[in-house]
Amino acid sequence: MRDTPLAGKLARYCLARGLAQSLAQSLAQSLTQSERGLTGDPVDLAYLARFTLGNVALEREVLQLFAAQMPLYLEALRGARVRKAWREAAHSIKGSACAVGAWRLAGCAELAERVGVDGEPVALEEMREQAVVAVARAAEEACRFIGCRLAGS
Repeated sequence: MRDTPLAGKLARYCLARGLAQSLAQSLAQSLTQSERGLTGDPVDLAYLARFTLGNVALEREVLQLFAAQMPLYLEALRGARVRKAWREAAHSIKGSACAVGAWRLAGCAELAERVGVDGEPVALEEMREQAVVAVARAAEEACRFIGCRLAGS
């Protein structure tokens, strides 16, 4: 675990989007390999082009599917009341984000995975709400970027 300037940027990003400082710092300190692409566009288009083997039609379809599914994943996260459902919803968001190169969203979702749903009800509810806000904001950012990208292509 190491603290880097980029990890600090992610911590500030998460804090600005409503995550508790301890949670944001936890994620930032655990970043090593996943630090790529956290500062730039909400979706790493170079990664996406490699992922789709340069097939522009496939890229478009993947982005459309991502944007269409994200509201469902966010609703699942918001509605999760047990640990397993919460972690599965956060993990689904993280996996989808990684598939398109939405690294900031993936980082926020990874942090949300670590938030429990068992324990002190008031504290957990606040942490969950903060995590949902951060993930939703990062998802909105990625989906707006995708919308602009699809409108321009």
